[in-house]
Amino acid sequence: MNARLATDTIEARIVKLDPRFACFGDARVERLFSGARWLEGPVYHPAGRFLTVSDIPNDRILRWDETTGAVGVFREPSAYANGHTLDAQARLVSCEQGPRRITRTEHDGSITVLTDNWDGQPFNSPNDVVVHSTGSIWFTDPPYGINSDYEGHRAPSEIGASHVYRLDPGASTPVAVVRDADRPNGLAFSPDERRLYLADTARRSIRAFDVAADQSLTGGSLVAECDEGSFDGLRVDDRGFIWAAAGDGVHCYHPDGTRLGRILVPEVVANLVFGGPKRNVLFLAATTTLYAIRLSVNGTRPIWAAR
Repeated sequence: MNARLATDTIEARIVKLDPRFACFGDARVERLFSGARWLEGPVYHPAGRFLTVSDIPNDRILRWDETTGAVGVFREPSAYANGHTLDAQARLVSCEQGPRRITRTEHDGSITVLTDNWDGQPFNSPNDVVVHSTGSIWFTDPPYGINSDYEGHRAPSEIGASHVYRLDPGASTPVAVVRDADRPNGLAFSPDERRLYLADTARRSIRAFDVAADQSLTGGSLVAECDEGSFDGLRVDDRGFIWAAAGDGVHCYHPDGTRLGRILVPEVVANLVFGGPKRNVLFLAATTTLYAIRLSVNGTRPIWAAR
């Protein structure tokens, strides 16, 4: 494999726009490895203390070991996997852009196809995914994997639009819960799961939807607009602050839309995830390189942890 182990500290600029952005242990950004083509979908696996991350154009998932720093291939080919998350049993749920489906990797390594169509029409190319504490799976479906052969297989869009879907436990066909997005991308729930945040890359925006008890959505108000590139992946910390991947690094927002600060790195950040044993390390999937910064705040408690 071509990924290079390169653990060192890089020049990164922390831009504090609000006193509430005082959330850094030592403000050191580490470069963990480089040599990928386009990193996406990082997931921290606490049981093994390792992180997996998609290298989409190279059709592989890489694995970084936290205890040794070693980098290897987790899965190749990967079906042009993009976004991932863990479900309540800490199983890997993946967006596969090649076969245009959502899958789950079982504990024995076998792969279960959860859904591959909406009302009989193939998805465009599932992109990012989150799991609700009830077990429902929410994912976005822009056309990036079918626009060319670079991150999937060139094909027309049978659906003709890009939606956000919710797949309920036991179902094989999802419900389209957001139909007015242009290029829906990153997703994240607020800590109490009463809000769903959606990044729309084409509109360079983050919107907030209210989640009802039956998991229907209302609202869709604008939270933030990106002034440097476009928003991609999203994460939320345990205070409810929103961390968004952007063209110049990571932007952090209060839920009321106030931008609190930015972490500027040399590459476009596609996605990010909180990890480490205390969920206080922010890992950045930034084009060719995986970065990490240790914070004095923690990511939201994952659904596989006791609530």
